[in-house]
Amino acid sequence: METFKINSRYNNLINLRVTPGHFATTSSHINYFIDLTTLKARSNEAKAVAKSMVSEYISSTVVDTIICMDGTDVIGAYLADELTNSGIMSMNAHGTIYVITPEQNSIGQLTFRDNMIHMVRNKHILLLLATATTGHTVDKAMECIEYYGGIVEGVSAIFTGTEEINGHKINGIFHANDIDNYTSHPSNNCPLCQAGIKLDGIISENGFTRL
Repeated sequence: METFKINSRYNNLINLRVTPGHFATTSSHINYFIDLTTLKARSNEAKAVAKSMVSEYISSTVVDTIICMDGTDVIGAYLADELTNSGIMSMNAHGTIYVITPEQNSIGQLTFRDNMIHMVRNKHILLLLATATTGHTVDKAMECIEYYGGIVEGVSAIFTGTEEINGHKINGIFHANDIDNYTSHPSNNCPLCQAGIKLDGIISENGFTRL
């Protein structure tokens, strides 16, 4: 499988590493593996991603908490700094932004421990993801935030396959039309499976496992 790069128009440090094939995620089958590993883990790239995301929220009034999904914690920490430096208000008594990640229980529900609930309840939330394609992860995260009494003020992702999920605009750095013929299908209605094309691998938030 041949991997190629797609450059961001925002910053030359931000690149998608993209591999065509047939891949399964927890919620769909897709025809590209989008490797975001270094964007999430390498400090200079994570900071560049955070800088690129800030402009969507300059006009926002309040962000109290950033909830990080898909291993975006490093980006979340830089994003909190960038938002604070840009003058975004926080209602937190200490005037700074919480950066947290929910846990996932044995039946796949997202939860927060008792000592973290105060960081969500009645807080203005920015939801941060690596990818938003089918909306499955966004839906789960929204359900969790609503259950604990949080208020979603924005949703940001490095890559998004959709412009909106449940009435919330998805602010993405990269979009599906940046990748030629990118497609995502339910696993029970996948044209690649129907054509007899075997899976190349399984994708999770931690990366890619070749089959």
